Amino acid sequence: MLKNKTALITGGGRGIGKAIADAFAREGARVAVAARTLEQVKEVADLLAGKYGVQTHACVCDVSNSASVESMFQDVCKAFDTDVDILVNNAGVAESATLVNTTDELWNKHLAINLSGTFYCTRAALPAMVERGWGRIINIASIAGKTGAPYIAAYSASKHGVMGLTRSLALEVGASGVTVNAICPGYVETDMVAKGIERITKRTGLSAEAAKESLSQLNECVFASSLVSNARVNDAAAEWTQVTAGYTTVSMVSCSMRK
Repeated sequence: MLKNKTALITGGGRGIGKAIADAFAREGARVAVAARTLEQVKEVADLLAGKYGVQTHACVCDVSNSASVESMFQDVCKAFDTDVDILVNNAGVAESATLVNTTDELWNKHLAINLSGTFYCTRAALPAMVERGWGRIINIASIAGKTGAPYIAAYSASKHGVMGLTRSLALEVGASGVTVNAICPGYVETDMVAKGIERITKRTGLSAEAAKESLSQLNECVFASSLVSNARVNDAAAEWTQVTAGYTTVSMVSCSMRK
């Protein structure tokens, strides 16, 4: 289904990013996975190449640095001898603090990685997509980009920014054959959220299971009070590669545990 398409997934070494990379490779796409360190994405790239027989590439990138992002795109284009057709902006950070304890460093870190990183990668990918008349940009946002929650002001603000960027760009480039969508997971079973559960147990004295239950109660619709795997998110990502409408807006997908 995605044969002869090139997909780039940031934050592709684990969790949601790894699962999405697997889904795209299964559909026959060339897959590049990127992260700040090479070890995990190299393992993912080798695994997918062996599992599905597709071309893969691992690269290092700090998405908060525009020069690093430009270098990543050059690296991917050189590795595959083609431009990126599908971009998944998945790299992100999530840390919690009360507002008065949110330092400048914590605030700026969330905006730099979650929001500016999405902008830098999208800006780098877009010209070739528009020139070819086909492209798919999928932003992994969060339920926190639709609502708010205590202790995550920096995270929530960054994800609201991703939603605004997604909506604006979808309208800007829709007529060119490029679609831009956001997936908004609730609480997804990832290492990032496992650390969050640890913080909850330390602060509240709740058991790990009780902490999981408290988080799952924040999920929406059919996923409320339940935990699901990364597969639900990568299914949504795969679905959005098939959207062909000119002006697409935002996919509101709610899954278990916050990305």
